[in-house]
Amino acid sequence: MAVQWLLVCHGLVTLLVVVSFLCGQWPIFQGTFIQRIHFFLTFGAYDYFRRFVLFSCGSRGVDALHSAEYYCCDRPNPIIQLIYLLIIGTTYYIIAKSSFIYIPGYYISGIHRYTSFLAVGVGIILFLLTSFSDPGVVNSSNVSQYLSAYPYDNIIFTEKECHTCKIPKPARSKHCSICDRCVARFDHHCAWMNNCIGERNTRYFMAFILWHFLICIYGIAALALILAGRLKDLQVVHILTVYYDIENSYRELAPLVLQWLLNSHNTQILVMVFLAVITMLLAGFFTYHAKLCLTNTTTNESFKWQEYLSWQTKVNEAKASAAALKASLGELSQEKKPPESKWKTFFSRSHLEEVEVVKNNIYDKGYLHNIYEIVAPFSTRRSFLLKKSKTG
Repeated sequence: MAVQWLLVCHGLVTLLVVVSFLCGQWPIFQGTFIQRIHFFLTFGAYDYFRRFVLFSCGSRGVDALHSAEYYCCDRPNPIIQLIYLLIIGTTYYIIAKSSFIYIPGYYISGIHRYTSFLAVGVGIILFLLTSFSDPGVVNSSNVSQYLSAYPYDNIIFTEKECHTCKIPKPARSKHCSICDRCVARFDHHCAWMNNCIGERNTRYFMAFILWHFLICIYGIAALALILAGRLKDLQVVHILTVYYDIENSYRELAPLVLQWLLNSHNTQILVMVFLAVITMLLAGFFTYHAKLCLTNTTTNESFKWQEYLSWQTKVNEAKASAAALKASLGELSQEKKPPESKWKTFFSRSHLEEVEVVKNNIYDKGYLHNIYEIVAPFSTRRSFLLKKSKTG
């Protein structure tokens, strides 16, 4: 019973936050659909939780939360990794304990006892691969190969030296302050993995997200087939229509069937709601990162491009304003011209409307090439290893 109440509370709170985020009703959830998804997964949910802690526990609770945040997210430790294992292990245990007794059923075969275990096992393997694989650490022995693999675009990446590692800093790399190392094609530091996501393990990270998305869909479908089989085995619809004289229509039967399911199989219903919420979050997260991969952009670079484009737009607007002011002063110094047509003035474009800043990503070489760079990173290719042996 305690597990069911825990699932109810978790599902309601998560559903409330997700619905509010999808509707964009709160200021922190403004922007496009994909931007709201990414912001919610990285900042929004935590900010909402922090406000809840401040409301319920006061400033001392927020201080304790910040201390836990520093320990869990700002220094290497396995706590969040253990939380992931606890979540997936507990969810699988609840499903196995409450639903395996109905497998095989009318619509589902007995093999799903083993395929579900296999699916969870593959997910954990991908998690371990992402967590403990080399993200593409840049050091003195391979820095020259990375310098040739990723040329500087002289826009968001220029030639410089890492102040901490004291080696040249290749384009697209970044020094992770948490892991204290330079990572090639740095995307972000993932607290769930306790590892950086970079040039060598982005493929495992994407496979991890996609596989867990498929696991959630598989879980929802399997539970739905189990419940449909229970309705068939117990002849719930037949009993309602024959013995209780309920009209055999969807409008009349659906509320009663749903009520029966909530009373008899509430654990399965709650798990399905939980998996549905996680599915939406994983779908948004995967869509965001898939878009980055298809354009050969990292999360770190997307922030850099936003800053650059915003700054460049302001510079161009300032130049356009200065040019417009200079033109106006020049017209005042000349002889007075005949008045311009009001309609022509109304439809004429402003100089500020002509300001346009274009993103020039030299690393984007087409979808197929970009995907190949994720699947087969430069540092795993023969040409990269040959360059390393020659320079060595």
